[in-house]
Formats: sequence, C-alpha cells, structure tokens
Amino acid sequence: MFEGVSLATRKVMKKKTSFGSCNLCEAICGLEYHVENNKVVSLKGDSLDPLSRGHICPKAYGLKDIHEDPDRLRRPMKRKGSEWDEISWEEAFDRTGHALKKLSQKYGPNSIGIYRGNPNVHNLDAMLFGTGFTKSLRTRNRFSASTVDQIPHQLVAYFMFGHQLMIPVPDLSRTSYFLILGGNPMASNGSLMTSPDFYNHAKAIQARGGKIVVIDPRITETADIADEHYFIRPGRDAVFLLGLIHLIFKEGNVKIGRLKSFSKRIEKVERMSRDYELDFVSKNTGISKEEIYHIYKDLINSPTSVCYGRMGVSTQAFGSLCHWLINVINILTGNFDKDGGAMFPLPAFDIHKFTSPGGYNRWQSRVELAPEVCGEFPVGTLITEMSTMGNGQIRGLVTTAGNPVLSTPNGKTLGDLMGNLDFMASIDIYLNETTRNANIIMPPCHFLETTHYDLIFHNFAIRDTAKLVRPAIKRKKGAKTEGNIYHELQWRLEKGGFLGTIKAFYRKKIREFLTPRRIIDWSLRFGPYGFLAKGDRKKKLNLKKLLDNPHGIDLGPLKPLLPGRIFRSSKKINLAPFILLKDEKRLKKVLAAGDSEELYLIGRRHLRSNNSWMHNCSRLMKGKERCTLLMHPEDARRRDIKQGDMVRVTSSIGEVDISLEVTDKIQVGVVSIPHGWGHNKKGIRMRTAENHPGVSINDLTDDKNRDEVSGNASFSTTRVEVRSI
Repeated sequence: MFEGVSLATRKVMKKKTSFGSCNLCEAICGLEYHVENNKVVSLKGDSLDPLSRGHICPKAYGLKDIHEDPDRLRRPMKRKGSEWDEISWEEAFDRTGHALKKLSQKYGPNSIGIYRGNPNVHNLDAMLFGTGFTKSLRTRNRFSASTVDQIPHQLVAYFMFGHQLMIPVPDLSRTSYFLILGGNPMASNGSLMTSPDFYNHAKAIQARGGKIVVIDPRITETADIADEHYFIRPGRDAVFLLGLIHLIFKEGNVKIGRLKSFSKRIEKVERMSRDYELDFVSKNTGISKEEIYHIYKDLINSPTSVCYGRMGVSTQAFGSLCHWLINVINILTGNFDKDGGAMFPLPAFDIHKFTSPGGYNRWQSRVELAPEVCGEFPVGTLITEMSTMGNGQIRGLVTTAGNPVLSTPNGKTLGDLMGNLDFMASIDIYLNETTRNANIIMPPCHFLETTHYDLIFHNFAIRDTAKLVRPAIKRKKGAKTEGNIYHELQWRLEKGGFLGTIKAFYRKKIREFLTPRRIIDWSLRFGPYGFLAKGDRKKKLNLKKLLDNPHGIDLGPLKPLLPGRIFRSSKKINLAPFILLKDEKRLKKVLAAGDSEELYLIGRRHLRSNNSWMHNCSRLMKGKERCTLLMHPEDARRRDIKQGDMVRVTSSIGEVDISLEVTDKIQVGVVSIPHGWGHNKKGIRMRTAENHPGVSINDLTDDKNRDEVSGNASFSTTRVEVRSI
C-alpha cells in the first residue's frame, strides 16, 4: 500500500479503523472503514455486526463515492435566474427565514408546504430535529415520501393496534412458510422488514424444510430463488387475500388462540369473506383454483407461516385493504405475535414513545378535501394545492432530502408548478430535478461525518439490536449537519417581538443542549433495556455501553409482546376497522366494472439503486442500462415490436420514449419501468446521472389515482399504451 512513499511521509499519515452502518437503504448493514488522513480508503462488511454479520450490497461502496463526488454541494447556493452563486450560511438562513415568514404573514401559514423525502428516516439529525422545524412552519400542508410508499402500513397499524409504527415484520429466522405479495427483498434486503443478507435467510428457510412463495406480476429476483411463483393481475391482491380468508373460515381453520381474549369484531371479517368463492377469486386474479387452494393448504399446515406484502400491494388502489387483510390472515392462522410468524420488534430506542400514534381525517386538504393521514396529506394533492388559486394556496415550498419531481405522480406537472412559486428552499446535497427550482439550497454534511443511531429501522428489524455510529471522518470547518440547519431556520421563524424573541431564545438554548448523544443516552436509559428493565444491572443499556461496543449489541430474537404493546384505549386489536370493511365494497364495484384493453404499468427496483441521487455514483451505474420497458414476448408480437426497439409509452397524462426489453419474466398484459430515473432535465448538476438519464415513470402516473382510504399513490394500476416509434 505504501510502496514508493517515504518513511517521513508514512509517519504523518493518520490511519484508523472505525465501524459504522450503511444508511442508503433499510438494511442498515454494518461496515468497517479504513481511514487515512481523514479519507475513507476502503470499506467492507463488519463481520461482528449482530444484524448483518458481514453482509453488504454494492450500494455500501456508494457511501465513499457520494462523499467524494465533485457534484455534491458543500456550500449554500442562491439562484439568480438560471445561474447559481455560492453564499454564506448566514445569508442562506436569513434569506430563507425571512421569505418563509413573509409568506406566512401575508397569506397565512398554510401558504407554505413542506415535502420530506425518504432519506430523512435514514438520518438521526433529521429524525430528531426535523419535526420541530416542521412545527415552526405552522402549516397543515405537510407531505412526504410516505404517501408514495408505506402509508397504508401505517394507517392499518393505527386502526388495528393504535399506533402508526406498530407494523409487524416476518420472523424470518424461525418461519417455515414465507408468502410474499408485491415484495422483492432480494433487491431491497427487506422493506419494512430490515433483513440484511436476505439471500442467506431465504436459503436457511429452505434448508430447514421450509418454503418461499411469491405472488407478483413479475418474476422478480426474489421469485428466482423462491420455491413457487404465481403471476397475479395488478391491483387484485386483495381479492386473493379475501379468497384465503374465505377458505380459512369455510374449512374451520381459524386458530386465533391466545389473541382471542384481546381481539374484537372477528365475526365482521367472516361475514365479509363469504362472497369470495374460489371461482370468483380465480377469475379476478388469474391464479387457478387449484393453485389458490394449494397455497391455502401450505399456509395453514406449515408449523409456522407468515404472509408479507410490500410495495406492490402498497402502491395500488386498495393498498390499505391489502395490508389489513395480510394482518388478518396472520392472526386467523395463529401466526401473529408468535415465533416464526408476524412479530413486533422491541427497539432499544422505543420510537413509539417519541412519535405521534397517528390519526385519520382530523382535517382535510383545501381543494380536494382529502383526509389527513398520520399528520400529512397525500403527496398527490400537492399539485392541486399549488395550482388552485385562493386563500391557502401553496405559494412557498420547502423540500428536505427529496426529489418529488421524479418520485411522485405526475412529476412533470409538479416540476412546472415549482417554477411558479413565490419562494422555494431545499435542504439537499445535489442540484437535481427538484432543487433546480429552489431559490436557496442548503446542503448538509455527509453521513460519514455525523453521529448516527437508526431510530426507525431497528423498529422493523428481524432481530433486536442496538448500534451507535461515530463519525468515520471529521467534517470540514463550516459544514452543517441537518440539525444545525433545522435549528437555525427554526430560530428565525420563531423569533419576533420582545417576548416572542425571548421565548424563542430559550427554546433555541434547549435545542442546543439536547444534542443527539444526550437524547440517545436518556432514551436508552429509560427504554425497554434500560435501568427500569428487569435483569442484570451491568447489562442495562446506555450510551457508554454502545460506545464500548462499536459493532453493536445483540438484544436477541423477536419476542411476543401483545397485549402489552397495543396502544388502543380498549387494549384490544380491532380486527375489522369500519373504514376498511367499507372499502371492500368499493373493491366489488371495481371488479364489476371489468378491465380495459390497455396494459398495466408497474415499477421495479434494482439492488444498486434506491433513491434517484444514487444514479450519480459511477460505481453503482456500471453495467447495462437498467431503465428499460419490460414486456412479455406475446405482447411484443401483438404490437410488432422487438428487443431493443425504441417505443412510446402513453398514459392519460403523458408519454415517454424508452428502449424495449422483451422477457418472459413479466406477465402478459403488464409492462414495467424502474423508478427514480428521468435525469434529462435542464439545469441539474449530476454528470453521471445525466449520462444515464432514462425516463421518469412518474411522467406517466396520475396524481389523482390513489388508494381512497390512505391516499397513497396508485402506481401499480396505471394503464398505458405502447407502440413503436
């Protein structure tokens, strides 16, 4: 390594090894960094991390590349027309605070909208301090990536268990039958199921005689290693699930067990499922009666089993209905809050104590009267709130670590509307398709330069662990964390008048005192493994214990937690929330209307990608172009198109031109485009991404197409036409 380097030079080199976690996706894989002169020279998986056990995926190497990326912003930027100038932090804070305050005073606080992107939940500062900043805006126009991703999970958890984060996860280490709908953990390493190295977890299930079954319109990477795969018509997962519930009741296989004493309204579920005979279910899903019955028998006869659904069932018109029915199946089969079934983690930092339990329809959006869901509006309503004039129209916008122009429905229209705002500020590390519309961009420092504790994904992990990550490298003078940025903006928004400024000053001092490490320490001490917990005093968790164990601490396998973790006032699981029973009737109306002749458009995910900004990492972009349209050979023949042709995909709101990839790994009548692409907009500064632009699937998706209950975007049932150019 040091060949050709003088002895004197070697002596001044500062070398160290540090341990951390990757925050680029939900898997939180442990990492070992080798650092020289404040630069990461290499990294690898941490074999002593109790959760990931040495596993990492290609994305982990992107941490180093993104930190060193010359396109990454390091100083605040101010836009003048189409040009950008670097400015001081003080100017950025002052301009942003003044503009937001002026809009709020002139048009009311709801004239400002805030959009928080997915990376916020992977960042300790953003999780601890972002909510305070959002509250200081005093606006109800709050939006996030949740409503293009997982809000149906959260809403169902709120309805059934009383808290939006009481989302059960599969106990992979002990299950013997794993039924997956619309999930692809081989690409995601688990989504709302933190399971690094899913491949070996899957092989372990099969090695002990278990089975993995995938229901999906595409033969995904997970389906490739599964024991069985079945195609299903997009948007019909709820019908399939109701068919299984029908059989469970009809054949007398309800095994609710100990949950019966703290569950209610089971009779409502039985009554609802009566109409879902096998003939009806098979006709509407495309899965044969024999196959449905075979799945049902394996599900109920396996020693332990678990049903799991993810993006494919979240991003459709009946996402909430699907996730409710998945929970119901796990409960009815006796596989809920039980080893090998669907279980609840018990995180050391008990996030449930520090977050709102959620809520529903406490207020409505101005234009569409869409219900609030867990404190925010569906992001699909952002377009109407920006474009419809009148009192409360959104005239200012703050985006934090998000690129909604590429990640939310009807992105082209949304981007055009951003250009007409009175003011827009972005907290982001890139000048991308969204932030190019901002007046001010404030870039936080990189993850490798900050302290981290994963607040969210320990709550969805398949094993209870705890880990504090120290900064791998020292940040440069003047760099700001997300917490620094939020605190400075919050101070400027809250101060005003003599008494107001005094109050704001004391709140500012309290925030400065409550450092991330202090918050973590106190939360661990008062958490489920802290000084109030039973057991050996020496093993009780606090910050020092984590600092002394840089690889992390293993807290053991998941354990049954109910009824103690039910947050409803009745302390009972609500098996049949009224609004979801009502939504089943909407499902029947949709089924009665039948299908059109157009193709279904679905998304897909790749192991080397998670968010759009990863497309600026050359290491992750190696290999063949991934932004292609997948189509079955039969559909291609009907349209007289072939492999490699450029085709035009048209929906009700737009069209894109894309290269065709013909494959029998997708269902007849279904096509697929990956999400997060479309780096062909003028004014961005992401050179690698611009060399691999692709097209945005969200130039085809309609902001009005949503799950009526949760408001989640309904991507998976977009209807399109495809023709040769």
